[in-house]
Amino acid sequence: MSASASATIVRAGPRAGGGRRPRVAVVTDALYPYHRGGKEMRYEQLLPRLQAAVDVEVYTMHWWPERETTRVDRGVTYHAICPLFPLYGPTRRSIVQAIVFAVACLRLLGRRFDVVEADHMPYLQLFSLRIVTWLRRRPLVVTWNEFWGPEYWRTYLGRWSGAIAWTVERRAMRLPDRIVAISPQTAERVRAFVGDAVVQEVPMAIDLQAIAGVDPAPADEAADLLCVGRLLEHKRVDLFLEALARLPATGRGALVVGDGPERARLEALARDLGLCGRVRFRPDVVDHAEVIGLMKAARLVVLPSEREGFGLVALEALACGTPVVATSHPDNHARVLVERSVRGHVAEPTVEGLTGAIERALAEASPGRTEEWIEAFDWGGATAGYLDSLLSGLRAPPARRPGRPRAVAAATGASETSPPAAPRTTPRPPARGPAVPSTRPRPGGTGCSRA
Repeated sequence: MSASASATIVRAGPRAGGGRRPRVAVVTDALYPYHRGGKEMRYEQLLPRLQAAVDVEVYTMHWWPERETTRVDRGVTYHAICPLFPLYGPTRRSIVQAIVFAVACLRLLGRRFDVVEADHMPYLQLFSLRIVTWLRRRPLVVTWNEFWGPEYWRTYLGRWSGAIAWTVERRAMRLPDRIVAISPQTAERVRAFVGDAVVQEVPMAIDLQAIAGVDPAPADEAADLLCVGRLLEHKRVDLFLEALARLPATGRGALVVGDGPERARLEALARDLGLCGRVRFRPDVVDHAEVIGLMKAARLVVLPSEREGFGLVALEALACGTPVVATSHPDNHARVLVERSVRGHVAEPTVEGLTGAIERALAEASPGRTEEWIEAFDWGGATAGYLDSLLSGLRAPPARRPGRPRAVAAATGASETSPPAAPRTTPRPPARGPAVPSTRPRPGGTGCSRA
């Protein structure tokens, strides 16, 4: 969206006190390019576009190398409200980091803002931000990237810890005045617990013009099979490696682009499977354009993940004209995008299912032009949707604490009450930003051994 278009939206809506531009405080514990994932790339693309219409100030950890706690990038001001703590322990998100960041968010009590926008992870900071916004009488808007639910929490943390985590997620969903869901599937799951009035769908977006301007990667850097994403347990890169071991060798082999706590285990698995000459690990990719170039040069992009709130990598690969394989796991919403494409293949989330889908996709592979439906996922619609969510809170006082959510009311036989309804707008679907991890200096790629 152009600056003039954004400004038009703001002029049509409310102004902050004294007719000045609204001031939006964005709270997130992770930033691009220091950490790479869908939400980081969403902020990377969205915030400069919002800045054309509102004043954006970001509150985060101290990610940048400079000692100063404030920096400005493309008109957006970034504030470090706490030191940098690792997001992950050996295998999972760090509870220490979540607590430290949640406490640091109380510092917003002394900052000026008209509305707070926050990412839902890692949940604890939402309780601090609710305290801040209640005391300051300001609205709280939260982007919900994915819904976990009780079953997934039990699988992730075990029976008792999972039950506690699910309680935290369930209560956190009731805190915001407005929830922005990045996919219809996530919106449906969240609405079951908070009702319809507070949830707005604003799907992710991609920059089709930027993608079109990237050339395919050189042959000596590319691979036939490409897997992109943070190396986390639920991304199931192990499934990809086990499927690869069952497939005949291809000319340019396979490439795993990303980094994360699972990297050492996955490299060891590749060695055990005898894949050292067939798969390369690239934790050093730091440029989004390079990822797009690798997608364009690949014969097939494989997304074995069992949980995706949207499926940004899938959409970007399809926008490159590259066939995609994704799993049919019910928590993997990337499958919805892949099912829409003539170049999409959905596999059972098993080694056998993924192996068969890769074989079929390679046999039918036909890279080509971007399909017309993908063009609806543009940043114009996404920016307008976010502005509507943020500015709707300035049209009326912040909502009261939500009443009994629909799912709870149905289970207890009680009636449902919801916060005052805000205008609900579902913009054209959008999406953007890769799920490419790692901020390491680029040594050029590794085989099965650790760099």
